[in-house]
Amino acid sequence: MFIKVCGITNTQDALDAVACGADALGFLFAESPRKISVNAVREIVEQLPANILTVGVFRDQDSRYVIDTVGEAGLMGAQLHGQESSAQVAEVMAEVDWVVKSVVAGSAEASSANNYGTEMILVDSAHPGTGTAYDLSLLKQLPKTINIILSGGLTVSNVAESIRTVSPWGVDVSSGVETSPGIKDITKMRDFITNAQAIS
Repeated sequence: MFIKVCGITNTQDALDAVACGADALGFLFAESPRKISVNAVREIVEQLPANILTVGVFRDQDSRYVIDTVGEAGLMGAQLHGQESSAQVAEVMAEVDWVVKSVVAGSAEASSANNYGTEMILVDSAHPGTGTAYDLSLLKQLPKTINIILSGGLTVSNVAESIRTVSPWGVDVSSGVETSPGIKDITKMRDFITNAQAIS
């Protein structure tokens, strides 16, 4: 089970997430209480093991900006978490090795998610970053050819049952393992990852 901890804002939380068993870390460059600077991300990334996937999260930002920011911050991937078109996804994929496109559960974009050109599709609520849950049966409409990363409202207490219900390729968590926006709780991260791994 691929596990991504998103909304990392400081080195200690990044190192704690890795120690707890996270496969990937997400850094927000879109407007958010968890937004972080390129320089801060680069300093964090330099202290991480080489096998940890590092991802910049963007929302309706210019493709060139996304590509340049990923490079400047020393990241491996990009998460496009807005209304980006398949053409914009393709532009980023041409220069970034790992690209995931976010869609809202139950949306038209979700049902045609295989048109984005990337096999990595993150499914979120209509209000990302708020911990808002949604009806997991909505994921049945997604194409079977993609790798689903489940996000939105996941917590220590519901991640195992959510995985059993949906059988996603991976899970993504942010607010569900925080003490406040942008500040992670190591106990919650450890328990979340343990519970997720127990099902996979």
